[in-house]
Amino acid sequence: SAAMIVTLVLLGQVLELRARHRTGEALRSLLDLAPAEAVRVGEDGTESTVPLAQVRSGDRLRVRPGARVPVDGALLEGSGAVDESMVTGESMPVAKRPGDALVGGTVNGHGSLVMRAERVGSQTLLAGIVRAVAAAQRSRAPVQALADRVSAWFVPAVVAVAVLAALAWFALGPEPRLAHAIVVAVSTLVIACPCALGLATPMAMTVAMGRGAQAGILFRDAASLERLQEVDTVVFDKTGTLTAGRPAVVTVIPVDGVADTELLRFAASLEQASEHPLAAAVVVAAKARGIRLGRSYGF
Repeated sequence: SAAMIVTLVLLGQVLELRARHRTGEALRSLLDLAPAEAVRVGEDGTESTVPLAQVRSGDRLRVRPGARVPVDGALLEGSGAVDESMVTGESMPVAKRPGDALVGGTVNGHGSLVMRAERVGSQTLLAGIVRAVAAAQRSRAPVQALADRVSAWFVPAVVAVAVLAALAWFALGPEPRLAHAIVVAVSTLVIACPCALGLATPMAMTVAMGRGAQAGILFRDAASLERLQEVDTVVFDKTGTLTAGRPAVVTVIPVDGVADTELLRFAASLEQASEHPLAAAVVVAAKARGIRLGRSYGF
């Protein structure tokens, strides 16, 4: 009996630790959206790679095509399209020109950019999102208050029942009475232990918020997550949010006298040298149809 009790308790702790570790992975995945290093541009134009922790407000940073924006700041030189789906949920990249704001963790699609760092470290929007997720996981849901109220009465009642059962076995039970009384008391406490009542709800909330963060869904607090069970209709304020995350060619409509495959071949041949997401969609559509592309001259 003792070995079984210890085994079950340890198994419960292992399951709890695994759940918390998976939840921690959600926060770590958010933190990983920021690159570990940044390319700093010196006053003389030289570039050097430095750890992200050494970036200071006012530094000029180079963001190469395909790289993540290291910190929040403003675009100084260059132009390009930045994937801000991490923040907005929109799959279409946003065109950036000098003076526009850049958010740390977003992806520069094409074009070499030079930015000025303005908010670094814990001041970035990404760090704020991580703090919001962590705070939401620590918040208490209304159902937890109910569990606490029930536990406040349940625990003393269980202790009282265990004591009465032990006294009954000690007075009326067979020999050895003391041994039987102790076994009965401990068994009553173990079986009626309200561990699940106090742990299941917060653990479910923590894991659910972690999984939501991995899917790009952030909850303000545990109460919001609990109220979600009552939702039967979800309304989105704009189109383009629920997509595969990348543009694709659906239909080709040429003018009279031009075959759609010929039009797609010309368009894809011109666009194959471009890094723009719309250009990539045209090239992918042409290759999917088995169209052989012509030589590109970098238009």
